[in-house]
Amino acid sequence: MAEDKDPVTRLKDLAQLRDQLEEIQRKVETEVQAGVPQFFIQEEASEAVPFILCTQFEGNIGVELTGSSILASPFLKGFLAGYVVSRLRSSAILGSIEINKEIVRMIAVKDGYSKPRLQRIRWLLLLLFLVFIYGSHAPLISLTKIDGQVPFSASSCVVLIELTKLLFSVASLLASGHWSTLKKSVSILNMAPYSIPAALYTFNNNLVVFMQSYMDPSSFQVLSNLKILSTALLYSSCLGRHLHGRQWLALGLLVAAGIFHSAFSLSWGAPDESSSGGLHVSSWGFLCMFLYCLVSGLAAVYTEHVLKTQCLPLSIQNLFLYAFGVGINLGSHLWSGGQQGFFEGYSELVWIIIAGQAANGLLMSVVMKHGTGITRLFVISSAMLVNAVLSWGLLGLQLTPYFLFPVVLIGVAVYLYYS
Repeated sequence: MAEDKDPVTRLKDLAQLRDQLEEIQRKVETEVQAGVPQFFIQEEASEAVPFILCTQFEGNIGVELTGSSILASPFLKGFLAGYVVSRLRSSAILGSIEINKEIVRMIAVKDGYSKPRLQRIRWLLLLLFLVFIYGSHAPLISLTKIDGQVPFSASSCVVLIELTKLLFSVASLLASGHWSTLKKSVSILNMAPYSIPAALYTFNNNLVVFMQSYMDPSSFQVLSNLKILSTALLYSSCLGRHLHGRQWLALGLLVAAGIFHSAFSLSWGAPDESSSGGLHVSSWGFLCMFLYCLVSGLAAVYTEHVLKTQCLPLSIQNLFLYAFGVGINLGSHLWSGGQQGFFEGYSELVWIIIAGQAANGLLMSVVMKHGTGITRLFVISSAMLVNAVLSWGLLGLQLTPYFLFPVVLIGVAVYLYYS
């Protein structure tokens, strides 16, 4: 019930309690010095206890003496008085600590420097940085193209991204001093769960390449937004997180914004030239897209489940996750047997892409650990806008008049979900 009171009322109650405890302590010490053990507060009588009844309420200690013969012993007088005084002093100390904590908290809130507010600011900056990194990925890859072709091996790039994240996790582990925790945590039971998301993400990366044969790129961009709904459905069903009607509506608006953006927001050259071709998806393409959305949702939900249920530091969890990521992606690269050399076609821009995607993965693990998979979906959807602006500024794409519509939809979705 005390938690329901406002801070000012709680502060007054604690101050009053401290004053009462100090007054009680003075009375007890006076009685002890006088040699007369006349104890003071009686909460309620009890016939079942003939000699001594101690009750505690709201930090006060009540003692009732109902007998007299045994109290003639000076030893018992001193022992009982010393016990009560020690209990009163401890209660007074605890009351003072609570009062001081309440005062500090109220001052912090009044001055605007409370910890939750700083955390919200840091969280907002992290999400904005994630949106920028995620949105800049596709335009940067387009800048590396030579004669319309990517000059480097995509699979080797993924291996280096995973390796960068692994090395950063090791450095973070050493800096945080959790090395002893790692020694205790290395076991098949703790490490095995991280192989599943690594395998799922690797499977999806290869599936994206495979399904391009059964649909055009525009269809892929439009239909891939359905992974928002698949992730939300799995998030709600597998993790038991109940979403309200407004939140489902917000996620539906995210899907609509993604589809509208992919279909109408950007065009090469004049806007009327973009309408020359139509969308094409075969039956195999729809099946691959369904599988892609399902695996994407499963990987996100399972990763969040593992990160939140294991009581391990995030640096150790990242170490396990990216160790499997390096091994599985390296095996996939060697198995594909590409004709390109591992570092063939690499330039400064490619290394920037690797660094950016490594930061993206590390920061996204923070979101999955301390936030939710739904937050990740909002980051991805908001990154579409960054993608469009950078594509317009760096690649010469034209923003159509419909560009503002998905912007409004995403803004409304954010308001509905988080309000």
